Amino acid sequence: MRQTWPPPSPRERVLNRRDRTIRLACVAGAVAIVVASLLIDRSPLGVILALFVLVVPFEKLVPRHRGQPLRRPQVASDIGYALASPLLNTVGIAIAILVGFVTLAWVPGLALRPLVTMLPSGVKALVGIALFDLAIYWVHRWSHEVPLLWRFHAIHHSTEHLDWISGFRNHPFDGAIVAPPFFFLLAAGFSAEFTGALAIIQAIAGIFLHANVRWRLRPIHRVVITPEFHHWHHTNDPKAIHSNYSVFLPLWDQLFGTYFMPKHRRPTVYGVDEYIPTGMVAQLLHPFRDAGTSRHHLRHPIAASKAAARLAATVAVDVKASTFRPTHRLR
Repeated sequence: MRQTWPPPSPRERVLNRRDRTIRLACVAGAVAIVVASLLIDRSPLGVILALFVLVVPFEKLVPRHRGQPLRRPQVASDIGYALASPLLNTVGIAIAILVGFVTLAWVPGLALRPLVTMLPSGVKALVGIALFDLAIYWVHRWSHEVPLLWRFHAIHHSTEHLDWISGFRNHPFDGAIVAPPFFFLLAAGFSAEFTGALAIIQAIAGIFLHANVRWRLRPIHRVVITPEFHHWHHTNDPKAIHSNYSVFLPLWDQLFGTYFMPKHRRPTVYGVDEYIPTGMVAQLLHPFRDAGTSRHHLRHPIAASKAAARLAATVAVDVKASTFRPTHRLR
């Protein structure tokens, strides 16, 4: 066995043992989450296989980033996210119901309901798509520009390699981003089937938009989002930060000054500047790193309630600042 010189101090040996224990615990936790999720639903196995068969050949024939291997860094974690999606999505749905209710997104929906019920069915569907996309634009924008929300969304953006599987890296609390638009459309008079279909289409499209393909599709850049559009959203290029928030229609980015599609260069670097740990379990826990212990909150419910109220007020201020910040990017 190779020995280091000078030998580690007693404190260093304790720290090394602790790090190894934490790593093993995270691996065991990830395995437990995946197994529990597959006991709930084994369909992710078929989804992963289908994506591999449908997308990977295009990534090899027309790659955006040549030489990016299938076994790139952290691909195992992203596959773990995909396999664990039934369990993580169940947690996300529970959080989404709470978020959708407390954000009062259903209030403006109720105000629009009389007008929506008067629309012909075809027009109503188009209006529903536009309203859903507009609402998603704003909650997506806030998830980037409001620090508390970014804690969770940063997990998705931490990947430094976009490809067929990277779109699955999502914190379940971040999945609640679709809750306000969903509640808004339901309250406005759109059916749960229609609204749910939009949410599913948005999720599926998001997976393919991460693919490592070099298609630019320039003629439709300003009409519908493309992989090029979404890759610019993921880039860590300082000039592209806080851009391309739309899910279906780039119209909203063009309208609100966050559209960024330069003609003569392409996104090359992804990820975030801040530290995000590797591994699914460590990433799921990371947004709560300084939230305090649940035991403390249970022992001091009044103090916890006051802290929650202060946090809500801070989020409201940050949402207002994001909504009304000056923008002038339109390219």
